[in-house]
Amino acid sequence: MQKNNFSHLTAIERTYLSFPAQVLLAKNLLQGKILDFGCGLGSDVELLRKKGCDIAGYDPYYFPEYPTEKFDTIICFYVLNVLFTEEQSNVLMEISYSLKPGGKAYYAVRRDLKKQGFREHYIHKKPTYQCIVKLPFKSVHLDEYCEIYEYQHYNWQINSDKSCIFCNPHQEVTLLTESATAYAIMAEYPVSKDHVLVVPKRHVANYFELSFKEQSACWLMVNKIQRILSKQSPPHGFNVGMNINREAGQIVMHANIHIIPCY
Repeated sequence: MQKNNFSHLTAIERTYLSFPAQVLLAKNLLQGKILDFGCGLGSDVELLRKKGCDIAGYDPYYFPEYPTEKFDTIICFYVLNVLFTEEQSNVLMEISYSLKPGGKAYYAVRRDLKKQGFREHYIHKKPTYQCIVKLPFKSVHLDEYCEIYEYQHYNWQINSDKSCIFCNPHQEVTLLTESATAYAIMAEYPVSKDHVLVVPKRHVANYFELSFKEQSACWLMVNKIQRILSKQSPPHGFNVGMNINREAGQIVMHANIHIIPCY
């Protein structure tokens, strides 16, 4: 996949709050400890601090020190529009991992894009990739230029299939991370310490009946979980696998992947 080496050159210096920040501030949605993920030059961070917000900024190019604490609110403005699909998924997983249980994240995406691909940035005159982004989260603002999505952890949402514990995991479950199509939780009946389950959101019993996109999302998350667990208390090895159909030991008829650290 082609890597975009120029998206970091498109940050804009501002002396005023970005439009998404204005919307969320007016709606009183910037609560508690806040992280601006992909903050660019940090204009919103500085201006929101002046308004009394407890906010930190992270940007891989301008503020690369990654925060270690969890946040009540995370904002991510116009970041996803300049990333390829796998990079978008990684941002969703990073933000989910950094969000406190019960916290909320807000994604602002552009709605004025006419086409996708590389173009010359109108200010910086550098090649920049842009794409149209749709997320399966609640929309709290939409106009012809911008849409703002509100995200909460999957186990803080009410989902359709009431009978399936993986469609409606309870709030006490430790959710480690989440993307648009999958999530990862600590196993309630672990085989070993830090046993994790990666679960596709769509209610499908047989892993092989998932779409290739859903399967890929699960394996991207398996890699993410491996990195998370290796930072916390590095295991000596991992067992990774799944049970498909009752004859193979599947108990809950909703596809899932086991990541079992070995110490």
